[in-house]
Amino acid sequence: MRILHTSDWHLGRSFHREGMLGHQAAYVDHLLEVVAHERVDLVVVSGDVYDRALPHVDAVRLADEALARLAASRAAVVLTSGNHDSAQRLGFSSRLIDAAGVFIRTDARTVGTPVLLEDQHGPVAVYGIPYLDPDAVREPWGLTARSHEAALAAAMARVNADRGGRGARSVVLAHAFVAGAQPSDSERDISVGGVSLVPTTVFEGVDYAALGHLHGRHTLTETVRYSGSPLAYSFSEAGQVKGSWLVELDAGGFAGAEFVEAPVPRRLARIRGTLDGLLADPALTGHEDAWVQATLVDDVRPLQAMERLRSRFPHTLVLGFEPAGGERDHVPTAVPQGRSDHAVALDFVDAVRGTPATEAEAALLLAAVDACCEDPDFDVLVSGAG
Repeated sequence: MRILHTSDWHLGRSFHREGMLGHQAAYVDHLLEVVAHERVDLVVVSGDVYDRALPHVDAVRLADEALARLAASRAAVVLTSGNHDSAQRLGFSSRLIDAAGVFIRTDARTVGTPVLLEDQHGPVAVYGIPYLDPDAVREPWGLTARSHEAALAAAMARVNADRGGRGARSVVLAHAFVAGAQPSDSERDISVGGVSLVPTTVFEGVDYAALGHLHGRHTLTETVRYSGSPLAYSFSEAGQVKGSWLVELDAGGFAGAEFVEAPVPRRLARIRGTLDGLLADPALTGHEDAWVQATLVDDVRPLQAMERLRSRFPHTLVLGFEPAGGERDHVPTAVPQGRSDHAVALDFVDAVRGTPATEAEAALLLAAVDACCEDPDFDVLVSGAG
């Protein structure tokens, strides 16, 4: 059996206010191409299909299209809910959809009941474990500890109880933070009382564990892997290679895995230097079409820095300042006695930027102060008296 392991689509997510739906649709096209070209028998999606519990209508439309196309392909599909999904919404009509070969597993009560598939070597039991909130399952499952490890261990106990009586090869989908992997900035924290890690040992005996939640690919053991997200969702993922695991099961179980890279609609780049240096450096030519996170180290904060950066790097999304000499002196928050609001605002600009406000900026600040003042003439009078 050939299995394509993917997860964390986060349909509907934006990247620093840039829409990603077109890029996500391109990934769906890629996924279907891989299914056909590699003769994939089973696609597993290990949670976080959507980016939010109440997804935008366009994200729902793309998910519907993706699942309809997969249902019409040669592959069966097993899909679980993640911590970003609404289990009830994603799982709506799942019992009817099973008939199309798309098996959506979002209900903790069904953990331990597999999707049974066949290949030339016999049965394969696929167990979909949705994201388990420890607080939600603690009472019904009689857990003695409040942690993700306790919840997932209890789920795997149900899986193993069923698996032991079948003698079939087994695949498990789980959405969790498993020890040994490095998170990115874009995953939502799922810690409960500071306890979020799950050991890889909970998956012992399973032929393959397809993990979701972390956005970078990881091989924790030969049979326990994260596919990562198909697209980068934070600049901390700039160095990651995105894609899916193509896993092979033979008569004896796990027979190997290779990584299938996904298309990159727009690369990410993190650049650092003075503004003039970044604008002139020929080594940065390859980043001119990338989404850019720039950090400026100029001693004095340059004027119109974002506009100037975008003249060369039009897709600059994040701009930070780290002066080479370190942070400037702390700006006091209390208004000094006898000084006008306008004068304090001018001092603030000078302290933060390192250069005084221009005449045009000073006039704009004065207009802003006047607009916020109960008596529009008060600040002008104080400023003139001082």
